[in-house]
Amino acid sequence: MVKPTSTAQIKAVQTPLSRLGLDTPAALALHLPIRYEDETKIVNIAQAIVALATTAVQTQGHVIRCEVQFRPRRQLVVLIADETDELTLRFLNFYPSQQKQMAVGMHLRVRGDLRQGYFGPEMVHPTVKVCLPDAPLSKELTPIYSTIAGLGQATLRKAIEKGLKEPELKNFLEEIFTPGVICQNKYPFFSELPSLEEAIRLLHHPDSHINSASLLERTHPAWRRVQFEELLAQQISLQQAHMERKKRQAPAFCSQKNSRKDAFLQILPFQLTQAQLRVWGEITSDLEQAYPMNRLLQGDVGSGKTAIAALAACYAIENGYQVALMAPTEILAEQHYQKFLPWFTSLGISIVWLTGSLKVKEKRLAQEQIMRGEAQLAIGTHALIQEGITFANLGLAIIDEQHRFGVRQRLQLHAKKGTEPVYAHQLMMSATPIPRTLAMTYYADLEVSVIDELPPGRKPVVTKLIKENRRPEVVVGVQQELAKGRQCYWVCPLIEESEVLQLKTALETFETLSNTLAEYSVGLIHGKLKAEEKSSIMARFKDGQIQLLVSTTVIEVGVDVPNATLMVIEHAQRFGYAQIHQLRGRVGRGAEQSVCILLYSDALSTAAKERLQTLRNSSDGFEIAEKDLALRGPGELLGARQSGDTMLRFVDLQRDAWLIEAVKDLAHDLLQNEPQLARKHLVRWLGSRTELLKA
Repeated sequence: MVKPTSTAQIKAVQTPLSRLGLDTPAALALHLPIRYEDETKIVNIAQAIVALATTAVQTQGHVIRCEVQFRPRRQLVVLIADETDELTLRFLNFYPSQQKQMAVGMHLRVRGDLRQGYFGPEMVHPTVKVCLPDAPLSKELTPIYSTIAGLGQATLRKAIEKGLKEPELKNFLEEIFTPGVICQNKYPFFSELPSLEEAIRLLHHPDSHINSASLLERTHPAWRRVQFEELLAQQISLQQAHMERKKRQAPAFCSQKNSRKDAFLQILPFQLTQAQLRVWGEITSDLEQAYPMNRLLQGDVGSGKTAIAALAACYAIENGYQVALMAPTEILAEQHYQKFLPWFTSLGISIVWLTGSLKVKEKRLAQEQIMRGEAQLAIGTHALIQEGITFANLGLAIIDEQHRFGVRQRLQLHAKKGTEPVYAHQLMMSATPIPRTLAMTYYADLEVSVIDELPPGRKPVVTKLIKENRRPEVVVGVQQELAKGRQCYWVCPLIEESEVLQLKTALETFETLSNTLAEYSVGLIHGKLKAEEKSSIMARFKDGQIQLLVSTTVIEVGVDVPNATLMVIEHAQRFGYAQIHQLRGRVGRGAEQSVCILLYSDALSTAAKERLQTLRNSSDGFEIAEKDLALRGPGELLGARQSGDTMLRFVDLQRDAWLIEAVKDLAHDLLQNEPQLARKHLVRWLGSRTELLKA
């Protein structure tokens, strides 16, 4: 037999169960229901109609009509009746086998939501069972599982039932933690939870008398036990990684007399805020250790993270080590380069610039300077970690917008001495504030520093919500701002015309504004331009040659133009919390009062309305991040590359915040006092994926 080679061929020979990863009893047992249907009660058709549009109901009757209709579209319409009334069942997608199943004279038991149709009450796509009128009702709630095409609920339930009966599952679900291991006084909630086996079996087979709301909301003790297990495995893994990191070798820096960092503070045109000084103290303490720093520096847009990063770079360089500063885009990398260049040139520090768009000769020269140690600071994109780049003596890696890079990418920045790797200290920066619960669960291996104070004289950006039909007034406002010698952004969500979304495009807006504001220089920047074109446009905007910049979200991070005081964001309802917060952080960088105008259309969803109102009323990045977390969940917020397989399946970071606190402490206790049990739990829950949780 020839083995399949392509991904498509492999998928073709896989069963639907294996494609879902359900190829072991343990995997089947942990494939828990997403919701339940109550098939333990039944009402007659008249009673079901009374419950119209309030809740899903179960009723039954015999088929008196079954026909395929073709207007307004092809559909199967079935009429059932009992002694009390009649009910229409409507199927917009159906198979010939279903038509046969529901032939005239058959007795059907159906469950679903009722609605008022054109010809009276109806159920659309109800659950259907062919049975006798006196067939017994289920004594348990019916589990509904997430599935894929080709795998029906009935087949999946049978597979899970079979998995739950396998003898090896008993070993998998055995209790690891006894009341003696987990101190009841310190963690009282644990004694109130069922065993893992009891919890799993209950969630697959909940009794009809159980509180169904607690099951749906995932607050039932059985759910709590599963959440506890999952969260504990993650915390053990992350804290274990933290302990392992402390065993690695890294250069320990020490303060020098007449140091470069002191000289750097002298040339800064401003004094550090109290928050910056506090954070710098935390970073200094890390850099003086002989194991690698792994610190996340958070701060809202404009809080002064770059100055702290420059201080750390000075500290490493005065200790004889190289520094790498890596940014996710060329625009952002160049922004850093332009900022660092005058600072560090005056201090006698040599800087090189390395990105993918450099010419071969320029790139080779930069690489050689890095390898020979002539370049003390290398600034660039992911080109810094590509094959062929070797640092002579790397001591510190600064990674901006760290969530844009994968874990493995970040780990590539370390040096080698002899046979043993010498790890560089890592300082990661993020202008996207991370909610506390998210930090506790996904950044347990990171120390976190927060700059929670804006520089003196910096005014919060005023945010205004304005309807799309007032666009001419907005254009007049832009004109008035430009007349004062200020600069403005106009941000659009799309580059090209989309028939689906019917949005104004960046190209269209650019043409309109160029004509309307002909006396001013209007520029256009978007993601489809070449890197050198984008850099040129941004340089001209920064120098004041371009007064109004029409842009897509390419300017979301890293562009610092103090003279820009007004930003207009078109179709603001199309943007998320974090995007708008990041975008408006591009204005308000100077002393003048800045404004961000959110243009929106009339037809707003409730969620969009709430989002825009929150952004208007709050400039607190952490508050906005919490809202973003609630809306999108951790997977979207972190990004797939960052999170990998570390995503929590059963834990909700907001609902279960209290549990996160407790489990974090418990993981620490177990690693200190019961390391073998901690390891056993990790292997049971994560199997071969334990290494992936060291993010």
